[in-house]
Amino acid sequence: MKWELKSELYYAKTHEWVKAEGGNSVVVGITDYAQDKLGDVVFVELPEEGQEVEKGENIAVIESVKAVVDFYAPVKGKVTSLNREVEEKPELLNESPYAEGWIFKMEAEDPQQLKELMDEEQYREHLVKEEEEEN
Repeated sequence: MKWELKSELYYAKTHEWVKAEGGNSVVVGITDYAQDKLGDVVFVELPEEGQEVEKGENIAVIESVKAVVDFYAPVKGKVTSLNREVEEKPELLNESPYAEGWIFKMEAEDPQQLKELMDEEQYREHLVKEEEEEN
């Protein structure tokens, strides 16, 4: 598989990744697969700091040369910090989706919700199915 996956992350079917940082704090971004499918990212509309979000709620927008897509909250909680650098340099989502290209941090209301997301192996299987359906 040509897309990079990381074993320490949790994945949503809508191609967001979540990294637990300890306590209820999590970091959220888009997967390598998502950035590859989008092509060159040209604009990121971030959520509001302090915004309360429901799991599955559309909270940000990512625009690329190919498409405009919604970005969904992978867990319920409160946005605590934004990566303002991706507003200035949206290409960071393409260049470094798991490091410099993170989108926001949040306090998860219930960290147990992470267990409802996919691990690396489950996400890999999800991508294989998605690619088969596309072809």
